[in-house]
Amino acid sequence: MTSSPVERVLVVDDDPALRELLADYLTANGMTVEAVEDGAAMRRALLAGMPGAIVLDLMLPGEDGLSLARELRTHSDVPILILSARGEEIDRVMGLEVGADDYLAKPFGPRELLARLRALLRRSRAVAIP
Repeated sequence: MTSSPVERVLVVDDDPALRELLADYLTANGMTVEAVEDGAAMRRALLAGMPGAIVLDLMLPGEDGLSLARELRTHSDVPILILSARGEEIDRVMGLEVGADDYLAKPFGPRELLARLRALLRRSRAVAIP
């Protein structure tokens, strides 16, 4: 069995403790992670290249995650997993309608986040294969 390629994941969340937790957990599970605090930092990180997936909080300082997801969709099909404390149905629906591929409400289980992220990455690789 061949090992899967290391995936680059961009985490965008304004909570420094959560960013560190996510970066540590995803790195320990074979991913390369860059974690940033807001939309401006996300744009700077994207200049280095598009990641395999983006984990995006909705409630960010300055621009919110919904407008960032909408902006990303205008020029990219990168998989977006919204991770937000806003877990009502209307929030989930809005997130998916602006272009997110999945939505996970906080608090969350890290294993579920990892499984959802791996599923997004797997589906995006399958689409990329001619």
